[in-house]
Amino acid sequence: MSEPSPVSDPYAHIGIVKNPDGSITRDPTRFPYASATPDPSPVNTVVSKDITVSHSNSTWMRLYVPVTALNDGVSSKKLPLVVYYHGGGFVICSVDFKPFHDFCNRMARELNAVVASPSYRLAPEHRLPAAYDDGVDALRFIRTSDDEWIKSHADLSNVFLMGTSAGGNLAYNVGLRSALADLSPLCIRGMILHHPFFGGEERCESEIRLENDHVFPPSAGDVCWELCLPVGANRDHEYSNLTVGDGPVNMEMIGRLGWKVVVSGGGGDPMIDRQRDVAKLMKEKGVDVVERFTDGVVHGAELGDPTKSTTLFASIRNLIYS
Repeated sequence: MSEPSPVSDPYAHIGIVKNPDGSITRDPTRFPYASATPDPSPVNTVVSKDITVSHSNSTWMRLYVPVTALNDGVSSKKLPLVVYYHGGGFVICSVDFKPFHDFCNRMARELNAVVASPSYRLAPEHRLPAAYDDGVDALRFIRTSDDEWIKSHADLSNVFLMGTSAGGNLAYNVGLRSALADLSPLCIRGMILHHPFFGGEERCESEIRLENDHVFPPSAGDVCWELCLPVGANRDHEYSNLTVGDGPVNMEMIGRLGWKVVVSGGGGDPMIDRQRDVAKLMKEKGVDVVERFTDGVVHGAELGDPTKSTTLFASIRNLIYS
């Protein structure tokens, strides 16, 4: 089999055009959108709806609840809450992109859980830590929300943060910030970092080996970090590289909290070595880590292939119901 050809334009690869003034234009046709489905039906076993989180930041979230929970009424046992942050390199994508919507739908059904998928402001218009701040704001919104689905069906004492790619990075950093905030009665029990987006200045072995990856090559990741990190920062900033600066100390804090963490990655993802290194360092710092690395699987594979998500959801089920 021939080697894949190099990505000639990493901006085009992720569906953006860089303008002369430094701004970007996103391709609105890159992914199809999916509307919420608030009404139960024989083929619709999970209902969903959109609610505003912050008018000033134009942030919102999509809630997913299994129909069985609605049918059981307020007397039913409350379900675990998974707060899921979408991917996109902090630069593209949205809660209502169909791959993320379908994934959250399946997750609510397979886990028998309430899923909340919050939006966050994108870079470069809003560089990090704006997305992290929005992620924490979403938790504050949930803890005080009068929304009937949240009040009646979400167990706020059993909350897990999850994200794919940039969303996995976001879930981790939201977790760090949440640990220092009073979010009671909302109580975080763990995190699921699904193919998390980490980086560093020096190329790791898997980035070198998979430099021409057709899904998310390192050159595309470089563009995303360039657009989302604070101005003047490089990829060894602790938002990107969890092994530098206060990263190891932060892991010790998570270990003291007793959170359980799943780190999931694929052998076909250029970031696999970084994900393994983060999981290893977490373990060394006392974090209860479950490593879930699958040979040959590309970045974000479970989003596009429901058959691959079955084992992922089984790992998450073991985490939230243990």
